[in-house]
Amino acid sequence: MKTLSWILAFVGWFSISGGAQTTPPANTSKDIEAGDRMFFPRDMFWGWAQLDLAPPHNEIDPNLCAGNARQYGGANAPCSMFARYMLSGMLEVRPFGRGQLRRFMVFGAPSFLFGKNVPQTLYTWSPDAIGIEHSWGAGIYIAKGFEFRVTQHFLFDRLGARDTNLGVADLGNNGPWGRYATVGVRKYFGTRRW
Repeated sequence: MKTLSWILAFVGWFSISGGAQTTPPANTSKDIEAGDRMFFPRDMFWGWAQLDLAPPHNEIDPNLCAGNARQYGGANAPCSMFARYMLSGMLEVRPFGRGQLRRFMVFGAPSFLFGKNVPQTLYTWSPDAIGIEHSWGAGIYIAKGFEFRVTQHFLFDRLGARDTNLGVADLGNNGPWGRYATVGVRKYFGTRRW
């Protein structure tokens, strides 16, 4: 129940924060910069949320259980953390509205996984919570669509009854890539038409 509350809060936050950004500005960038507040401008949030569904025989594998988990209990294998659903998103916060600091931003990107499946043995539509994979970081817009980013990716956090060792097939909390940090440059290009 606690997990469901966090998920609903996450989706609600994206819905509310995205509503203020649906109207394109009519002024030039210099007019906007002069009229924006220094701290917490009205367009400080940008992000997206996405719900993915993996069809049977195509489950999302967060690398928490061995691929041969069926050999350790068949349909009743304790390690059944192959996901059917994934709720993911990205939230960028740009807390400064004027000056050179307006180029600075922080971001977070969580992914929530749900399901109870064992490859080649058990395929269900169960929404059992598996866990959260998340990363966060900071970035600075350089110029001409380039952005410098520092990102920290954390270990997978298991939820509920699956937050224990689930037998021989359990691979631990490392998730698909383990814990790491990156430094990179991102390039934005093109214009979306709606």
